[in-house]
Amino acid sequence: MAGHSKWANTKFRKERQDKKRSALFAKVTKEIVLQARNGDPDPAHNAGLAQAIDRAKAVNLPKDNIERAIKRATGDLEGVIYEEMTYEGYGPEGVAVLVRVVTDNRNRAAAGVRHVFSKHGGNMASAGSVAWIFDMRGLVVIEQIPEGIESDELQMSLIELGAAEIEESEGGLVAYCEPTDLHAVSEGLRSLGIEPSQSQVTMVPKNTVKLEGSSAEKVLRLIDALDDNEDVQEVFANFDIPDEIMEKVGAGD
Repeated sequence: MAGHSKWANTKFRKERQDKKRSALFAKVTKEIVLQARNGDPDPAHNAGLAQAIDRAKAVNLPKDNIERAIKRATGDLEGVIYEEMTYEGYGPEGVAVLVRVVTDNRNRAAAGVRHVFSKHGGNMASAGSVAWIFDMRGLVVIEQIPEGIESDELQMSLIELGAAEIEESEGGLVAYCEPTDLHAVSEGLRSLGIEPSQSQVTMVPKNTVKLEGSSAEKVLRLIDALDDNEDVQEVFANFDIPDEIMEKVGAGD
């Protein structure tokens, strides 16, 4: 994206979400419940749950909250039943947008996502019309390379662990791998004494739409509004926007 980095729009969303701590806690908690209910409640035997717990820990969700979420999934505590779905659409200037929803009310979620698209100059699209633009990839982020470790040395270790592509990012590294290799890459880093700041499966665009000026700001407002929706878990888009515009929108809160 910005600077030809796939990491840019993922980073934009993460920074925005981190400012909304309570909403972020709700999202990661729902993800834990969903993954634990859809598979084994033991993260050692459920990669999706392990990733959800990693994300929860990365945003400092208390351990007790994580344990309660798993108990709600297993029925040991009362809780709502969530379902997962994906909506597709286009933002201003034809930017492709994937919206992953985890909700206890399908009708409310669909209406809410449609309203946000309409309000911010976008439109919903039929299933499959946008999804093909994205590839599912494992994403591992090291925000800061530890002192005493050379970047080249760490990159070689990442490749040996299964990383297929690596980007440098402000003193750190961003690595992409096959989703099935994500756990091995993350655990391999931990065995080296390096804790990833992010380790998750994400959607990476095959091509991007370069935007500037008001068009870029409109797209970022759309992404931000979708992220604010209580039913929306993740938003993926294929924009390429300069850093200064992202910073301007972020500063506007």
